[in-house]
Amino acid sequence: MADKKEYTFEGALARLEEIVRLLDGGKTPLDESLTLYEEGVALVKLCCDRLDAAEQKVKLLKPDGAGGAVETDFTAAAGDGNSK
Repeated sequence: MADKKEYTFEGALARLEEIVRLLDGGKTPLDESLTLYEEGVALVKLCCDRLDAAEQKVKLLKPDGAGGAVETDFTAAAGDGNSK
């Protein structure tokens, strides 16, 4: 990223949308386009890393069959086809 600024997830996503608009406009010089592309790739990685970290923190409560609930990891529950 150009200034090594630490983005929030929402800030990174907003900057990424801005970069896409600039690149889609077709008026950005090649060197600037390459710089923007590199920044965009770094922002996509940052967003994916933040989403992965958040996903690992999410817990689901599932019925345990005895009238209670058991806490399971989101990723474990997502793979069983029973999550909604």
